Amino acid sequence: MDALGLDELDRSFLSALIKVYKGGPAGIEAIAATMGQERGTLEDVVEPYLLQTGFLIRTRQGRAATKAAYQHLNLPYSTTPPEPDATLF
Repeated sequence: MDALGLDELDRSFLSALIKVYKGGPAGIEAIAATMGQERGTLEDVVEPYLLQTGFLIRTRQGRAATKAAYQHLNLPYSTTPPEPDATLF
């Protein structure tokens, strides 16, 4: 556990959300698949504490990491939305 009580699973959840999904929003099924965890485990064990600490918010579009989560993991935070993938179309 770290200074704020996050264990490895908590940190992995936030890291996946930030690094893979650019901080979100991302669906819980997608995050679970990325982590190789069960959705129920994430919803019942991980999310409540991350919501309580203010590191995670739930939106209609999915879960999103807060600025505090980036700071806690020492990752750069940007309010600029990511550029669209030019190769998509």
